[in-house]
Amino acid sequence: MLQKPRGTRDFLPDEMEQRREIEGRMREVARRWGYREICTPEFEELDLFTIRSGEGIIQEMYVFEDKGGRPMALRPELTAPVLRMYVNEGKTLPKPLRWYYFADCFRYERPQKGRYRQFWQFGVELIGVDSALAEAEVIMLAEEILSSTGISFSIHIGHLALVRSLLSEIPEQEQKRIRMFLDKKNFDGLSDYLTSKGWDDLCTSLIQLTSCRNLNDVFAITGDLPEKARIGELFSILDTTGIPYTLDPGIARGLDYYTGMVFEIFAQNLGTENQVLGGGTYRLAHLFGGEDTPSCGFAIGFDRVMVARGDQGPPHQIMAGIAYTPDGRDWALAVAREFRAAGIRTEFDLSERSLTQQLSRLSKSADYALIIGKREKENSLVTLKNLRSGIQQELTLPEAISEVTGSEPR
Repeated sequence: MLQKPRGTRDFLPDEMEQRREIEGRMREVARRWGYREICTPEFEELDLFTIRSGEGIIQEMYVFEDKGGRPMALRPELTAPVLRMYVNEGKTLPKPLRWYYFADCFRYERPQKGRYRQFWQFGVELIGVDSALAEAEVIMLAEEILSSTGISFSIHIGHLALVRSLLSEIPEQEQKRIRMFLDKKNFDGLSDYLTSKGWDDLCTSLIQLTSCRNLNDVFAITGDLPEKARIGELFSILDTTGIPYTLDPGIARGLDYYTGMVFEIFAQNLGTENQVLGGGTYRLAHLFGGEDTPSCGFAIGFDRVMVARGDQGPPHQIMAGIAYTPDGRDWALAVAREFRAAGIRTEFDLSERSLTQQLSRLSKSADYALIIGKREKENSLVTLKNLRSGIQQELTLPEAISEVTGSEPR
């Protein structure tokens, strides 16, 4: 028997209904903030992803040649495709651009809880504006989107200028190694590495910096920075909004294209793989042939959000089932059509079983049974049975629809 590929999943109706419900909530929040949906191809030219990250990333991607011999890749993330699209299609549009996306991505890595080879991202890109208020908007939007999903989470916000100020005298290659330790929160490894290089003072300063939780302590270590006023303005705006967050100067995002503010959000119920969102400010457009353009955004690991929610079951929708006799079939079809037009989930029995058998089946899945025989057809009526209370009424079609639409879900 053929099996699904490793690292992929099948979604049955209950799970799909849960996923669509949460996806819909996220879309609605983004819409209210003025963000509009975009879509990019599922595969792109390989250079789009290696131009910044190098050839080493290829081993983590699904790469292939098309029939013309051109190297292609299934997208491993969405930010690069979105900025490529901006350069191709959107650079003349009025700024700022508020875009969001919901799409699947592909990475060839070891599957584990909350991490798959095919996975979905919900992301936001704010393109063409460079201000503390823009950064604050992106963080506030992320907080509201994740709040809409019902998960518990914590927001950690930093700025790359803080760590970079301490590393300004260190060779770039060494800086990358140090940022890797910080990104993984591997402070023992960081200490061993810096000690081996003879940079004990730097080790002390970095570890002190990562433990700071207010800006006064941060600037006491870093000294005055060109970005000091901008950083202060960002956190002042966030404090005004009342959004709970943790200042985390130790954030050193692994993706090299971040340039300033960075933030991460962590959820409960996920163990060590508990990050559900990463984002910050970046500049990518110039890599793809466009002008240097300030941008800010984030990506949410949708699958991890669903794992963090736990098995809450699909949202219940009122369901009506039609049970009918052969004489009432034509009227039953008309009733079903009107119920569906009213937005009511309505199922029609297709097995030609007896009325008793139809009602027995409906009692296991439906909230209401619409019983239709010869008499209901001749009088254009519906016998409506509430399968929860057992109450049965003979009603006109409009009355039956009104009765069902006015009821509360279980």
